[in-house]
Amino acid sequence: MEVKAGDLLESINYPSDLKKLSEVELERVCKELRQYIIDVVSVNGGHFGASLGVVELSVALHYVLNTPYDQLVWDVGHQAYGHKILTGRRTVFHTNRIYKGISGFPKRAESEYDTFGVGHSSTSISAALGMAVASHFKGEKDRQHVAVIGDGAMTAGMAFEALNHGGIENSNLLVILNDNCMSIDPNVGALKEYLTAITTSRQYNRFRDDIGHVLSKLSELGPNALQIVKKIEKSIKGTLLKESNLFESLNFRYFGPIDGHDVKQLVKVLRDLRNIPGPKLLHCVTVKGKGFALAEKDQTKWHAPGLFDKITGEIKKAVNDKPQPPKYQDVFGHSLLELAESNPDIMGVTPAMPSGSSMNIMMKAMPDRAFDVGIAEQHAVTFSAGLATRGMLPFCNIYSSFMQRAYDQVIHDVAIQNLNVVFCLDRAGIAGADGATHHGAYDLAYMRCIPNMVVSAPMNEEELRNLMYTAQQKDMGPFTIRYPRGTGVMPDWKRPFKAIPVGKGRKICDGEDVAILTIGHIGNEAVKACLELSSEGIHPAHYDLRFVKPLDQDLLHEVFSTFGKIVTVEDGCIQGGVGSAVLEFMADNGYTAKVIRLGIPDKIVEHGDQHELWSECGYDAHAIVESVRKIAVSRTTRSMAS
Repeated sequence: MEVKAGDLLESINYPSDLKKLSEVELERVCKELRQYIIDVVSVNGGHFGASLGVVELSVALHYVLNTPYDQLVWDVGHQAYGHKILTGRRTVFHTNRIYKGISGFPKRAESEYDTFGVGHSSTSISAALGMAVASHFKGEKDRQHVAVIGDGAMTAGMAFEALNHGGIENSNLLVILNDNCMSIDPNVGALKEYLTAITTSRQYNRFRDDIGHVLSKLSELGPNALQIVKKIEKSIKGTLLKESNLFESLNFRYFGPIDGHDVKQLVKVLRDLRNIPGPKLLHCVTVKGKGFALAEKDQTKWHAPGLFDKITGEIKKAVNDKPQPPKYQDVFGHSLLELAESNPDIMGVTPAMPSGSSMNIMMKAMPDRAFDVGIAEQHAVTFSAGLATRGMLPFCNIYSSFMQRAYDQVIHDVAIQNLNVVFCLDRAGIAGADGATHHGAYDLAYMRCIPNMVVSAPMNEEELRNLMYTAQQKDMGPFTIRYPRGTGVMPDWKRPFKAIPVGKGRKICDGEDVAILTIGHIGNEAVKACLELSSEGIHPAHYDLRFVKPLDQDLLHEVFSTFGKIVTVEDGCIQGGVGSAVLEFMADNGYTAKVIRLGIPDKIVEHGDQHELWSECGYDAHAIVESVRKIAVSRTTRSMAS
C-alpha cells in the first residue's frame, strides 16, 4: 500500500534536494521522515525500531556528505530505511521486502547510493576501509568513507579485525558507532559495559564537546600543532575515564559521545570531522524505536513487529478459530528446556538471537545454563566445543545463514575433535522477506561433506523434538538439526520423546512407478502433491529421508530396486545437496534411474514470502506435481494402452 509523505519530504527525491534546505528545516524533515517510516511499515511490515533510531543521523549524513561520491556503508542494513527514502526510493518504498519489490537491505544492484550489499552484521568497517584504501591509491584524497555500525555489531570479531587494520592505514575513514544498547535483543558483554561507562562519565562529557571543533581548526596550522593537541586530548580522555580509550588504543581518533537525535549538532560535528585526517570514530547515543513510544519501551518486540495499528500500537495477527501449529523455533525452545530439566549436562548457546531462536525460554528458566554470547558466531561454536570437552552437551542455536560465518570452527574445533555439539540451524532453507543474505540455502551441502557430522532435518514438530532427543544421547559426536522459519503442521505437537535411529528414514506412503524422496519440512509439500496426483490416477511412493548424512542405505536400495523414476525435493541448494547425495549413491551402487532434482537452483534468490519463492525455485507442491507428471505413467494411461 502506497502512503503519502509529508510536504517537505515529498520534495526530496535525492540528497541534492535535501542540501537545498536550511539547517533549521532539517528538524521538520526528520519529523516527516520518521512519520513516513511509521506509516509505511505499519501497513506493509518490515524492520522498524532500528530505522527510527537513526533518522537524524541519516538526514545529517546525506546533508553533509557528497553521496554517492562519498561512500556510506550501513552495517547489517536494518536501519537503512531512511537512507533509502532519501536516495531516490521514496515512491517505491511501499514495495520494501515484497516479492519483486525493493530489498529490505542496502543492495548495490538497486542504487548507486548503496555502496555495499549487507544483511549480516559487522562487515561495514572492513568494507569502508577497503574503499578508503582504494580511493587513496587512486589519488581521490577528498573522498569520504563512512561506516555506520551498531554497538551490537561491534561485538563481532570481524569489526575488531577491521579496526586493528584501519588504525595503521592513513585512510580517510570515519566509523560512526550507533550506540543504543541493542541489536535485536539487549546487548551483552564487556563492550556494552565499557560504552556505558563512557556515556555516563559526567566529567569526561563536560570536556569532550569542544575537542573536535578545536582539532578541526588547528589541523589547518600544520602537523606540529595538531600533534601537540592530539597528545593533550589523549591525556585528558585517559585521565577522566581512568583507563585508556579502547578505540584510541587502536589508533582511531575518538569523538563523543554525542546525542544521535540532535540533527543540528550532528551536522556541525560531521562537518568538523571532514577536516580531520586519518581514521576516526564518532560515538552517537541513540534510542532504538525513537519517536514511537511502544517501540522505545519494548525494543525487542518492535524490531520487526509485522503489521500494526500506528495509533493504538496493536500488532495485527491473523484470526483463526482453529488450533494453529507453533513456530519451529518455539518447539525448539520449549523442547530444549524440557530436555535440560532431565539432562543436567545440556547447555544452550546462541549468538545474539535469544528471542529469534527461542533460547530465551531456557535463559529465563536456567540462566546459569544458557548463554547469549553476542554477535559472535565463531566464538559461539568454539565456546560450545570447549563446553563439550568438559562433558557438557551444548545445543548451539544459530541461523543457517549465520552459521556460514563459523564454518572453520565447525570443522577445526568440533568435527576434527569429534565433540558432541548439537548445531540447531534455524531459518534453514528459504527464509522469506529478508532475502538473499538470510536464506539458509547451503547448510545441507556444507555440513554433509564434514567427517563425523550427522546432518538431519525434521518434517514436522514431533520429528524436531525426537531429533533433539536423539542428539542429546551420549557420544553422538557433532550433530546438525536444520529446520525452517515459520510454523509447522502439528497443532498437537507436544508428544512424548522417542529416539530416532541415526541414519534411518521412513516411508510416508506406498506407491508405484515414481518415488518422491524429501528431507525436512518441504516434505509436507510432497504430501499435498501426492493427494493431487492420486486424484489423477498417479500414485507415487513418498519417502522422508530425515538424514542426508548418514544416508539410509537400506531405504535407498529399496527405492532403486523398485523404481526407475525418482524425484528428490529439498529446501536447499541443488548443487551438493540431498539430490546430489542420492545421485552419488546411485552411481556408487551401479543403479540407473531417471532422477529429477528439485530445490534451490544455482542462483541468488531474492526476497518474497516462502511460498512465492518455493514456486519461483520450482519445488512447491505444484512443481512436484508437474515433475511427477512428466515421468509418471498413470493407471489410466496404462489401462488404455492394455
